[in-house]
Order: sequence, then C-alpha cells, then structure tokens
Amino acid sequence: MMAVSRRQRLLVYISGHGFGHVAQIAPVLNQLAQEYTQLDLVVASAVSEAFLRSRIHVPFSYVQRQADFGMLMRSALEVDVAASVTAYLDFHANWQARVADEAAWIAAQHADAVFCNVAYLPLAAASILGLPSLAMCSLNWADILLHYADVPALNHVQRQIRQAYESARGFLRITPAMQMPWLACHAVGPVADMAQSQRAVILDRLDVQGGVSTKLVLVGMGGINTQINPARFPCLPDVHWLLPQAWMQGVERADFHAQEPLQLHFSSLLASSDLVLTKPGYGTFVEAACHGVPVLYVPRDGWPEQECLITWLQQHGCCQQVAENQLSSGDFASEMLSMLDAPKPAPVQPQGNQQAACWIAGQLGWDMKNS
Repeated sequence: MMAVSRRQRLLVYISGHGFGHVAQIAPVLNQLAQEYTQLDLVVASAVSEAFLRSRIHVPFSYVQRQADFGMLMRSALEVDVAASVTAYLDFHANWQARVADEAAWIAAQHADAVFCNVAYLPLAAASILGLPSLAMCSLNWADILLHYADVPALNHVQRQIRQAYESARGFLRITPAMQMPWLACHAVGPVADMAQSQRAVILDRLDVQGGVSTKLVLVGMGGINTQINPARFPCLPDVHWLLPQAWMQGVERADFHAQEPLQLHFSSLLASSDLVLTKPGYGTFVEAACHGVPVLYVPRDGWPEQECLITWLQQHGCCQQVAENQLSSGDFASEMLSMLDAPKPAPVQPQGNQQAACWIAGQLGWDMKNS
C-alpha cells in the first residue's frame, strides 16, 4: 500500500452508550494525532462536546449525531431487553434507505476514511461510497443483541449488522475484549488515558487534612444514568467518598464530596484515589488497572462483556465483587477495608494506545514517520 502524506480527514463515530466507548477511543486518537500530524479529525457522537474534549486532547471538529444506541438501559446495571428489540426492529425497518441517508451525510463531510466505536451503520454507508472504514471496540452490537434476544424476528437484523461490520477493512479488538470469531479482528493491548495524581489538590479543595491514613473512594457507573442513594454507604474513619453530585441530593455527610465542584477529569480523580466503586466496564476497569487502583464492582445483569473484563482485572489488577443488594444496604464495609488495606497492584502499561495507532495508520496507508 502506497504511503499517504497529504492531510487526511478522518470521520470518527463514537457511541453514546456510556462513557466507556470514549475512554477506549480517545487515547488512540490522541496517539494517532500526535504521531500523524497531517490529520483532521471530525467526531460525530451523541456524547457531549465538553466531555469529548475532556478526553480527546487534540484538535477536532464536533458534530452531534447518533448512529447507534447499543442496548436501551433501565440503569447502568439493567438492560431493557423488550425496548431494545423494538428499537432494533424499527432501526432496520428501512435499512437500505437508512444506509443511503448516512452515506449522503458522510459524503458531505468530505472524509477520507471512517472510524467507528462501535456503530455499524456508518461502516455500511462507507462501503457503498467506496471509502475505507475501520472499527474498534471490546464488543460489537451483533453479539450483545444476540446474547439478550436470540429470536427469529431479529434474524434479518443480525444479518445486516454483521454484514456492516464485515464490510470494514478490519476490526481492532482491544484487550480485554469479548471473543468475536466471526469478525476479522486485529488484537492489541489495553488502551487507557493516563493521568497524574491530583491527590494534594483534591484534599486541599475538600479542606481535608490528609495524611497517609486518609483514603479517597471514587464512585462512578460509566456515564449511564443511574440514581443510587448513598445514605447507607459505610462511614469509616479517614475514608472520604467522591460521588456524582446528583446522588447527594438530600444526603449530608462530612465524608461525602461531590465530584463536579473539584473541576477535575474522571481520569485525574481515579489516579488520585485509593479505591474505585463501579460496574464492570472497559474504561474504568482498564484505567484503574493502569493506575494501580483497586476496584470494587457491582455486577451487571448478565452483560456478556463483563466476564472477560472481570477475568482480566483479576489477573492484572485487584478487584472484588459487591452484590447489588449490598450496594443498596451499605453492607460492604468489610470488602472496602480489605481492599484499602491490601497492597496496591502494579500498574498495567497501556500498550494498546501505540499499537492501535500504528495499525490504523497502516490500514489507511499513512506514513507516520514522515508526517
């Protein structure tokens, strides 16, 4: 393949199904733009521009656009299967017309290539335009949908989704990830946004006299709207909670602190914490491992990606499960204390950032060395 040295316009679709998709693709885009200086990025996403810019640290143009919905969720822990099936049947009811409409929109963007995490509609549209396209994720929507709804009514939907994914030049399977044997995957290591600890800044802003005994516990459910009442969370000596502000309505405790007024990105909060409480999700799990931060996790309702994430974190980090009823009752003090007292795991290196950038450039014929 001949190396391309002129400026390249890359149209990037980022799923709005939680913040994990942004956490996956942002480090790769940062690495790609750093090494290939002839790159013009256009990001199409339902995720807010402000959040995207907190993660993507290189210049890009933003278009608010939704090309996928993943699965419809009742909360971060529960899928609405019936509503999701209805939504997929509706999304594919006039599939060819939908693809044609997306192709017309892509053509108007004057893109040289399309890169998706992990919408499939733009891949099908790029195919009829003859544009090179790539996908990247730890999952794909065909396998997720099949796990929850293996029904004949969705056979044509499954066929169209799989054909769309297979039309791409390749699928970048980042570690850890679901098995996708039917896809032409290229595997790379973990991808993560690395941040410096801002612990001293946080303690100062909280007006907490922090010594080595002071512990910060970060709570986050990956960007999917979930309302949890933390009133019964354990109250432990020298432990301070960093919570979503929306969870603290009507709850007043000296050890509770809202994340948003700290004005720090989630990665910085995570890098500064002694423990994170979350659900199994790629972004938080991998970033925690890469920063050497232990994880308490509340399992999801059979989400098929979670097993590979948990197994990987057990091998490369430090984690322990808390049941959903424990979360609501606050009966998880012993799990917290055991994790806080345990030695911190050695940080994992996010080797996938560089590996993914090199693979993308190679697939698209970009010469990064001479850019």
